[in-house]
Amino acid sequence: MRKGEAKTEIYAYGLRALRSTHSEIRKLKRRYHPVFHGFRIWPSSWLLIHFLRQHGMRKGLRVMEVGCGWGLAGIYCAKQFEATVTGVDIDAGVFPFLKMHARINYVRVNTIQSGFDGITDEDLEETDVLIGSDICFWDTLEGSLKALISRAMTKGVQVLIADPGRSPFDSLGEYFVAEGNGDIFEYTLNQPHPIQGRILTIGCLPSSGSTETEGGLSSNRMSGITSGGT
Repeated sequence: MRKGEAKTEIYAYGLRALRSTHSEIRKLKRRYHPVFHGFRIWPSSWLLIHFLRQHGMRKGLRVMEVGCGWGLAGIYCAKQFEATVTGVDIDAGVFPFLKMHARINYVRVNTIQSGFDGITDEDLEETDVLIGSDICFWDTLEGSLKALISRAMTKGVQVLIADPGRSPFDSLGEYFVAEGNGDIFEYTLNQPHPIQGRILTIGCLPSSGSTETEGGLSSNRMSGITSGGT
């Protein structure tokens, strides 16, 4: 590690993550140019990782991370739960950053370039758990993500989506809560830095029985959603 490089890395939940200012990330950015906000690790990834650490997951499942970006949540599933992980993103420019993070965490992640609408029923049939974080940031994404989740449900896929509480995510969550298929949990997390957000869960996560609470997490189950956070 170069002198001063420690400030550009995060070590949390057994993962090593590189900040955008890390020299290796800067090198990649000179060659690859993600265009759909795939230029950093977004905070909701840590919420999702902590939820998975808290609740656990049966080992060896097939996990699809949609809108994966740098793929940190999927990498956690591969490392902690020996999951077979596929990262899906419409922007192939994010995959070199995902591959680097997979390499430095000693796991393998498959990749597919696709938007939500391009994910096939065959893809979903090969998936046990669908995860995503910070993926419902435009109003135009809500319909496509709703359709994807609905198709996943018909295949018996469990769904976990984390978000800071943007209005498109709130609308999405309200829909599945009203349908009786989803729950919303509101979280406050102190590590690796203060983060607030919400997680939409659909289905019962195949669990290992873990009840980890490390990291300064507090959570509240919400029967509905109030836009704009708390």
